[in-house]
Amino acid sequence: MKRLTDYIEEQSFGLCSALAQRWGFSKRSVRLSFVYASFFTFGSPIVLYFAGVFWMNIRRAMREQRSTVWDL
Repeated sequence: MKRLTDYIEEQSFGLCSALAQRWGFSKRSVRLSFVYASFFTFGSPIVLYFAGVFWMNIRRAMREQRSTVWDL
């Protein structure tokens, strides 16, 4: 059975999962670091989180729109 945090992450943005996969950390540790950093810096990592989500969605959209030589 999936944990609630995994379900929310997959259904919302997936940034923590993507960062964890890219950096080789567990998803849980990346999520916890965002939460702890938000508490200690009064929420500024939330702005970075949304900027990362925006960038990730732009890259995904660019990949889907890009046509290849074989698409005619």
